Amino acid sequence: MKRVLLTLVFSAAVLFASAQKFAFVDSEYILQNIPEYSDAQAQVDELSVQWQQEIEVKFAAIDKLYKDYQAESVLLPEEMKRKREEEIIKAERDGKELQKKRFGKDGDLFKKRQELIKPIQDKVFNAIEQVSQSKNYAIVFDKAGSVTVMYADAKYDISDEILDELGYSFNTRKNK
Repeated sequence: MKRVLLTLVFSAAVLFASAQKFAFVDSEYILQNIPEYSDAQAQVDELSVQWQQEIEVKFAAIDKLYKDYQAESVLLPEEMKRKREEEIIKAERDGKELQKKRFGKDGDLFKKRQELIKPIQDKVFNAIEQVSQSKNYAIVFDKAGSVTVMYADAKYDISDEILDELGYSFNTRKNK
């Protein structure tokens, strides 16, 4: 009895799975063909470099303070030593706070990325959803993401359709 039930369940699952339509996209390819994405990514990269340089300048100044202190510490009275040490510690703390503010979990870089790139990603997702619904796809995989696709027939790649839906032209059709 269990064997018959298991066979029926397995058969139903196979029939259900074979009736489904699947497709995949290459989100990296799609994003590379959207000029606004390239511009936004360039802005984020530029800010990142600028903020990194700002932090490096700050830490170079801290390093100079420390080296000056080491060179002069022999000649300084205890009260002056303590004052300079506190100054160095405060500068280090400020530098680490700036680094966290710029590059931390919810830092300026993360916020800028959200501001510039997330709307483009949302637009792509909406286009994927629209094309998927109009073509009755049950599942659409992203072969550029963390989901690994071991084999993908190019005829099921709907990346160019997503770009068409978004209204972008591209140099070469991927499926040909």
